Order: sequence, then C-alpha cells, then structure tokens
Amino acid sequence: MTTATPAPGRYAIDVPRSEITFVTKHMFGLGTVRGSFRLRGGTVSVTEPLTGSRVDAVADAASFDTGNSNRDRKVLSKALLDTAGYPDIAFSSTGAELTEAGAWALQGLLTAHGVRAPVTFTVARAGVDGDEIDVEATATVDRYAHGVTRLKGVAGRRLRLTASIRARRTGDVPV
Repeated sequence: MTTATPAPGRYAIDVPRSEITFVTKHMFGLGTVRGSFRLRGGTVSVTEPLTGSRVDAVADAASFDTGNSNRDRKVLSKALLDTAGYPDIAFSSTGAELTEAGAWALQGLLTAHGVRAPVTFTVARAGVDGDEIDVEATATVDRYAHGVTRLKGVAGRRLRLTASIRARRTGDVPV
C-alpha cells in the first residue's frame, strides 16, 4: 500500500472490511468502555482538488457492541439510542480541508437518534492499494448534541470514534 493520493472517482465502502470503533468513559469517568458499530454502506467521492471530496456512510445503530450484554441492551433501548425508532447513524460530509498541522479534516453532519449535528473527522492514515483506498479517521462526538442525555455521569458524554474504511473504485465522480 502506498500513501499516494487516490485517483479521482467514486469508491464504494467495502462493508465487511471496514469498521467503526469507539472509546468512551463511564461511571463518572472512572472506567473506559470500548466498542463498535457495523457499517451498512456508503461511498467516498474523491475529486480534484481534494477539497471537493465527499463521504456518505451509514452505520447500523443496533449493532452497538461493547461485549457487555447488559450495558448494550440499556444503550440500545429507548433510554439512550432507541435503535428501534432510529435504526441508522449516518454521516454526510460537507467539506474537506488541509489543516495547519498537515492533516485532512472532513467536516460533516452526523445524524444519530434522529438529530443532525456537526462533526469533524481528522484523517490519521490514508493509502492507495490498486483500485482501493484505505482510510482511518477519528472524531469526537458529543451524545448530548444528538439528544441522548439520559444517564449523565453513568454513561460518557463524548465518544471518540475511529472509522477504518476500505473502499473500491466503482467509477468516475458524477459532474
């Protein structure tokens, strides 16, 4: 794999080879919780210049998994994520820019629990492997911004998301 800039075009996210993981705190910040969500699908549109590139992705909210069935059941319930009523967590980028530190920042809107709120993913790693791209990006999400406010202190307010995405080129970016 090289760290070259990917060729402009449309790339389909390879769901089985991609993942969304998170780290958060619980019990008044004393404990660390790690978990994941499964992606349903999405696309990456790479443009020239790169600042016009877009990402659209959807995760399965009900796939929330920390390895603790009691915790997971509570988070999936109406008390927090209410995955029966809000089955998707979606991200749609609104812009990309190169930061002063030399990293790409992808601004966008994250929809969770039926509420859209701004979020910025910072690209930590990007590579090209033939007609595939491999990208890892991180963001901090405030659950309160999405109306998920119950269990303050018990469940962490902020989640540090890491999106590890593999995507395969499927064609040119529509003009």
